[in-house]
Amino acid sequence: MKITCDVCMHHCRLEPGQKGLCRARKNVSDRIICENYGRITSLALDPIEKKPLKRFSPGSLILSVGSYGCNLKCPFCQNHEISMADPGDYVQEVPYLSPEALRDKALSFSRAGNIGVAFTYNEPLVGWEYVRDTARLVREAGMKNVLVTNGTASLPVLEELLPFIDAMNIDLKGFEESYYQKLGGSLAVVKEFIARAAESCHVELTTLIVPGENDREAEMEEEAAWIASLDPAGEIPLHVTRFFPQYKMNDREATDIDRVYRLADIARRYLKYVFVGNC
Repeated sequence: MKITCDVCMHHCRLEPGQKGLCRARKNVSDRIICENYGRITSLALDPIEKKPLKRFSPGSLILSVGSYGCNLKCPFCQNHEISMADPGDYVQEVPYLSPEALRDKALSFSRAGNIGVAFTYNEPLVGWEYVRDTARLVREAGMKNVLVTNGTASLPVLEELLPFIDAMNIDLKGFEESYYQKLGGSLAVVKEFIARAAESCHVELTTLIVPGENDREAEMEEEAAWIASLDPAGEIPLHVTRFFPQYKMNDREATDIDRVYRLADIARRYLKYVFVGNC
């Protein structure tokens, strides 16, 4: 029988054996399973500033981990080899790392300055159960949890995770619904996700400026004003980053540097902390 996956706004109706748009969730025996649970494609000890997080434990390191799958279709994805991959029959060949093993690995790097685990690289919330199970153990071990996400998960999923998450960087791709539709997402869903997350943990946002797509000054002004409305003190940091041609957008020029700085200056009218990236 068909089963609906309620993890994100797509609400995929899956036949037995069928995978969702994210390529990570599947109808198995009339229930939705997280097929990428513990299947690790990427693991690295990173400066926390690479997440990017500028105002959460600056100068520290964090163990970054990723799997495969994503519920958006951004043509500029820098991790498309894993986020856009269809694992097919090779799923069992992707190394498995249990939540306990990942916690232990994070602890083993503590003397090197590691503060915990960052769930990143692909979209971690298509496999949110693994994030929840691991983050709980990491928290119990006295370490921190960071989530780097596109923010398109449902609020019930977010509520499951918030007790264990210390900080998030959430992509705010742009501030027009039509742009999000191009990417296979929903601006309304992301705004709701950001607003709820900002109530419970440290949140920083990232907007990649793509020429001809989301680089209008009026759009940035509207975005920054909305972010400021979530925190009257204007202390939610925004990272305004430069696009470089890659994946399916090799036909575009890199974003003009002056344009990135101009948009960042507009955001600073409303926000205390605006950072420019990739320039």
